[in-house]
Amino acid sequence: MAMAFSLQFNNPISTFTCSNLYNGTRTQPFKFLCTSSPQSDSSNSKEEAIQDSSGENDKEYVILVEKYRSGTLKRYVIDNDSEMKMFLEEHVPTTSRSQDLDISGMELSWLPKVIKDFVLPSGFPDTVSDDYLDYMLLQFPTNVTGWICHTLVTSSLLKAVGVGSFSGTSAAASAAASAAAIRWVSKDGIGALGRFFIGGRFGNLFDDDPKQWRMYADFIGSAGSIFDLCTPLYPSYFLPLASLGNLAKAVARGLKDPSFRVIQNHFAIAGNLGDVAAKEEVWEVAAELLGLSLGILALDTPGISKSYPTLALTWLSVRILHLWFRYQSLSVLQFNTINLKRARILVNSHVLHCTVPGISECNRMESILLWERYLRPQIIFEISLEEMINGGKYRSTQIKQLLHMYKEEKYFLVVNQLMPTDFQVFVSFKEGATGLSVFRCVWQTYWLYQNWGWSVNIFDRLEQSLVELRDRFPDLLQQLTDAGWDTNNLSLKVPKKMSINELS
Repeated sequence: MAMAFSLQFNNPISTFTCSNLYNGTRTQPFKFLCTSSPQSDSSNSKEEAIQDSSGENDKEYVILVEKYRSGTLKRYVIDNDSEMKMFLEEHVPTTSRSQDLDISGMELSWLPKVIKDFVLPSGFPDTVSDDYLDYMLLQFPTNVTGWICHTLVTSSLLKAVGVGSFSGTSAAASAAASAAAIRWVSKDGIGALGRFFIGGRFGNLFDDDPKQWRMYADFIGSAGSIFDLCTPLYPSYFLPLASLGNLAKAVARGLKDPSFRVIQNHFAIAGNLGDVAAKEEVWEVAAELLGLSLGILALDTPGISKSYPTLALTWLSVRILHLWFRYQSLSVLQFNTINLKRARILVNSHVLHCTVPGISECNRMESILLWERYLRPQIIFEISLEEMINGGKYRSTQIKQLLHMYKEEKYFLVVNQLMPTDFQVFVSFKEGATGLSVFRCVWQTYWLYQNWGWSVNIFDRLEQSLVELRDRFPDLLQQLTDAGWDTNNLSLKVPKKMSINELS
């Protein structure tokens, strides 16, 4: 819905009205303060700037600031008349002082931030070793030259199987061989785009739930094989069908490889990751040789080689068996780390029964295929205070009470009152929040979920949930430690797109 607000500038001071699209239910006007240069980090100077722009120096004060990755700041101001105001400040970072450009001694400073986030690991350079960037910069031309050689060799392979020849008398035959090689390599190139996208866009997901992504990799790979299976039916569309098949299988490989590296690292409890990976290669090659042998025997069977429907039905049967074996193999994995799915299982058991399941039992209970967003109760992370208070229609005094209530926590949590039939909580994290903060908010969510109807006053419920959290959470950690869970390295990531800085 359209929302009108006033936009105020400091240099020069001018005010005008415009409209903005907003998905919430708020109808009251906002005041937005926009500046064109970075402000001081001092809380006092920030507060004075807002007070001066509004002309109410003696009344208004900043209660908190929301910081967004883009550099935008949203300040929440309360005056003595109990009126809440929000000021949106757009920061334009300078090259000399921007932390985003400070990468490994200003290396790659010319590269836009969006590309850095795509090609470099999350948290770079603090999350990788010092030699990572030098290695990757040299690996890139190494791989380029390797694929050039692959392209040239592909032409030779096709000519060896009868698609043209080097010694042929016909120039047309030689050109046909080159064209076939180009089409074949183009098919591989289109498929490689899938791995490129998956690695850049979803690289930070595999550590949290490798079981799920490894299973999805097989589903997507199966879909790619269907395109390949259709090429005999539509030979004139070989290139698009084969390219789509390669694209799907490349996406599957982009999901499979990093997921399985996490699984391999789970196996290597003695720091012997190289040995584990090498022996896994032995198992895989042995399975490949046996599978190829059985596949050749199947192709040599007249019923399969001469009947496409029989071939397709055989493939479908074997593929379903393959997916079933994959699911069973992932089900036996027993991670002692706590991700969001396992945290839900552990917390729910502790809230209801004051006990926690063991590592083996919890991993069996974990749903491999179900997305976390579809689990209940639903937890929505990175919600601004504006959206939180709109859902509850809180008054200024209640907002102050909310801030006071969570002063000892590194997050804010409220129940979405706009969805009375479906329990849902909103969570936003303060600066300095850790995986333990995520774990605590999950515990509070489940306590509220199980005890939601005991009071009509939402603040009574929230306050009691925090009392229970602070009283019972240490017992949860102790039980987890006794059961062998790794509580020192929680696989619970704090979202980084937005953080909240409280001002005293």
